[in-house]
Amino acid sequence: MIGSSVVVRTRSWIVLCLGGFLGCSAVGSPALAADCPGHPDALGTSRTLVVDPREHPRIGTMQYRETLPLKDHEVVLTFDDGPLPKYSYQVLKILADECIKATFFIVGQQAKANPEGVRKLVAAGHTVGTHSMSHPLTFDRMPNEKFEPEINGGIEWTSAAMTDPAQLAPFFRIPGLMRAEGVENYLISRGIQIWSADFPADDWRHVSSDRVYQLAIQRLEAKGKGILLLHDIQARTVAALPKIIRDLKARGYRIVHVVPATADRPATPTNPVEWLLHPPTETVPIARWPAVPHFVFAESRTLPAPSLADLNARTEHQPLLPRRTRGQMDIASTLPVPGRALFAIPEGSVEVLLSTTLSRRAATRLAMAAETPHAARGKVAKGKTAKPQARHTAHAAPAAPNHAAQIKSAPPRPTRVASLKKRA
Repeated sequence: MIGSSVVVRTRSWIVLCLGGFLGCSAVGSPALAADCPGHPDALGTSRTLVVDPREHPRIGTMQYRETLPLKDHEVVLTFDDGPLPKYSYQVLKILADECIKATFFIVGQQAKANPEGVRKLVAAGHTVGTHSMSHPLTFDRMPNEKFEPEINGGIEWTSAAMTDPAQLAPFFRIPGLMRAEGVENYLISRGIQIWSADFPADDWRHVSSDRVYQLAIQRLEAKGKGILLLHDIQARTVAALPKIIRDLKARGYRIVHVVPATADRPATPTNPVEWLLHPPTETVPIARWPAVPHFVFAESRTLPAPSLADLNARTEHQPLLPRRTRGQMDIASTLPVPGRALFAIPEGSVEVLLSTTLSRRAATRLAMAAETPHAARGKVAKGKTAKPQARHTAHAAPAAPNHAAQIKSAPPRPTRVASLKKRA
């Protein structure tokens, strides 16, 4: 058991019973302030929440999907890095004056240097978790052989500072919230709950106490409830804490104390949806497409497409085919197989040359050459009856351009005729 019990004083409810009906409606509301001697206007602790670390191992919406199952306007105060007597004791005094119970995450070196500070936290009834041995900001890239001694060292020295080591809660906050899968798996395997937060107040930065107070209230108002992250080793936190508590009281917020479940203390009954910061309601539609499932195929090889012969393997399957397909099958079965000579094309033919772009000019020249002998046959026949002197003279004369059009239309030159007559 952690700490002493808190006696909650509640006001009487005003009940109206209407017309003999058995059902009654509550008009008043129970008081939220705890019985705090000497401080009748204290904020107090409204209730104690018992959680099972194994059922919900990760909490805090700054990093995880789930958070504590808090109701609207409920707050859990958490403090890191202590105990440091100069400031931690002042934080303890402020919380005691308001009868507030909080959760503290202890650094092993601080517990080793100030074990009395750890015992004061337990005696005041606060929940004590751990925050590593030396608070390194490298948990997100540490190997197992380094982060395990950090986790175990913080647990050993914090529990050693307690009168009863069983009072140490299995709660752990990763320094700097530098989460890593290996670290989380190790903590979960040991039954330790990983605490992130729902909103911080940036009190570890070089800001004023007023800024810490403003950030805490603004971020709480934006979410409506949640886990507040503070540090009990900062002077600015000590100065801002009374103002934060004052505003929580004025705005109707309530403090919740969180403790781990034990064999004698079962977990508070909750529904899974309550562990969401803003659970969906039946009146608000959720416009989200369903996720496309990822199927895993044992073999990626595809089957070959069936042919007509495969479909016609059995006669009883033929009526299942369309009429057009059956007609094509009949034609294919009656036509002879074409011979190879049907597709043979002689090399160098016009058809082969025309099949390529680069050979079109050669094909054109062959076609023109095929037409030229037919046009010049008459002239060749006349040339055979001429005298040998004429053939000799024609051979000595300059050759005319070899074009089919000029051969057809060009008349004989007069000079050639004159030379032939003179020699004759």
